[in-house]
Amino acid sequence: MTAAPTSGFSAFALEPFPELQPGDDLASTIADVLTRTGTELQDRDVVVVASKVVSIAEKRYVGLASVTPNAEALELSAKTGKPAEIVQLILDSSDSYFLATEKGPIIARHTLGYQLTSAGIDRAGTEGAWLLPLDPDASARALRDALISYTGSDVAVVIADSDGRADRRGATVISIGAAGVAPLRTTEHGAKKQEETFTDLIAAAAGIILGQRGRGAPVAVLRGISYPRSEEGVASMLHHRP
Repeated sequence: MTAAPTSGFSAFALEPFPELQPGDDLASTIADVLTRTGTELQDRDVVVVASKVVSIAEKRYVGLASVTPNAEALELSAKTGKPAEIVQLILDSSDSYFLATEKGPIIARHTLGYQLTSAGIDRAGTEGAWLLPLDPDASARALRDALISYTGSDVAVVIADSDGRADRRGATVISIGAAGVAPLRTTEHGAKKQEETFTDLIAAAAGIILGQRGRGAPVAVLRGISYPRSEEGVASMLHHRP
């Protein structure tokens, strides 16, 4: 989907942001932070939310004591040094995987169709883990609709997840869910056309603010981006759709 070019944009975190508890209303919490900080959303803002807080709101917690590793998980645990229970959750959440090096990380194709380090499993201390939302695009749509209702501003939502790359160290940020913004964008220059994973670019831009472990700012707002509207969601651009 072709969009007008973006020549510049601004981005900011919604903070301080309270620590979310399982089952909390994420949209209401965001609205409360907006009110408390005197911030107003504007039409066509893109609200980028870390997947972990979506998982917390949706109660996607698994206690490791309830997980029984099988022989494959035990073998992978010995190779990678990951707890066998976490490895079992990775196996349960994916339909294929490979090791980026002999000792990992584990790059898995999630049953939702995403290729993610550790199948997107996020450790929760020593006793538990957070799974991805059941349907990230549906989560994005629900959050977008609620934010429009709370604020009156016609915004888009992107759910972002930190992820590693098989060819290099470190983590980046990608999109796993979206609502109100097309996941793909086509840019043109002369006779050349290029299809871009646009919501990934948005997530990566927000990732500079969201950061990784311990940042404590799970929501960012990007303002001034030109984008085509769409309800297709991130799943529409996957090679392997669930």
